[in-house]
Amino acid sequence: MNSFTINKTQLGNDRPCYIIAEMSANHCGNFDKAIEIIHAAKECGADAVKLQTYRADTITLDCDKEDFRLPSGNAWESHNTLFSLYEKAYTPWEWHEALIAEGEKIGIDVFSSPFDISAVEYLENLNMPAYKIASPEITDVALIKCVARTGKPVILSTGLATYEDIELAVKTLIDNGCSDYALLKCTTAYPAPPEDINLRTIPDLAEKFNCLSGISDHSLGLGVAISAVTLGARVIEKHFVLDKNEESVDSFFSLDPTEFKMMVTEVRTVEKALGKISYDLSPASKKNLLAKRSLYISRNVKKGDIITADNIQSVRPSYGLAPKYYEQVLGARFTDNFSKGTRLSLDLIEGDF
Repeated sequence: MNSFTINKTQLGNDRPCYIIAEMSANHCGNFDKAIEIIHAAKECGADAVKLQTYRADTITLDCDKEDFRLPSGNAWESHNTLFSLYEKAYTPWEWHEALIAEGEKIGIDVFSSPFDISAVEYLENLNMPAYKIASPEITDVALIKCVARTGKPVILSTGLATYEDIELAVKTLIDNGCSDYALLKCTTAYPAPPEDINLRTIPDLAEKFNCLSGISDHSLGLGVAISAVTLGARVIEKHFVLDKNEESVDSFFSLDPTEFKMMVTEVRTVEKALGKISYDLSPASKKNLLAKRSLYISRNVKKGDIITADNIQSVRPSYGLAPKYYEQVLGARFTDNFSKGTRLSLDLIEGDF
């Protein structure tokens, strides 16, 4: 399996990287801002905007026991409990239909990560073009079964998964009728330290699981996502915010429109630069053959003069005899009178070469 389609866009090893702008909580609870994010992502060159479909009570318990409290040192510890964090961060379900319709109107895919089976059932009524399984849900076999049975393409993040977890998730997809899937290397840290990212896992995922692979990148900046393309990433997901000064729960590690557009531009440049295996001179290179050396007569000579280091020289441009003949022609004689700057060629030299 090396290709599949989301809406009208084909994903594959020979196709442009599919770039996802993750909205997450960056709408700050404002529907109009969510619409604006979709438009901005389209303007920046994203192929898709991804939502998250949960409510606080579908993802955790409203409980302040120690297990449900956010530990110190956590990026979101000020919210105190998991329930408080997700109550702040969730995307209202009643927005989804309008957000998806807005994407259809302007030509950008909008799909979601469901966090429980009720979310899948809700999203299926909205005709999702694809589903994303978030890193923490990769061990939720019941959820993965439910998503697989929709028949839609599935993108899975692996940030909190062991190798065995990935094996089980992929087997669950396949056993339940899903053959169109991609695995994303992900480091579940916010922001993710570069030394923890291990981009070399991207081609290994593709090989081991016979699928497209990519990255869900939580690092700061653009370098990690762009570099991932050189290792075969065919899907890139980055969190996207309109303004980093806005205090959403994800804004501190998200890209703003200027940064996101730059990332897309550089990804497309890298894709062109990767090209194919070739040892031919490119058309652009051929324009610079003046910079290549060849043999020229470096002083006026007469018929019968012996060719020496004093009367031929390897210089730019490249229109004369190739420099590899230099030692072979030394000691031979010129066939006629020639002026300085004449291109040396075999027909100006006595003898056979």
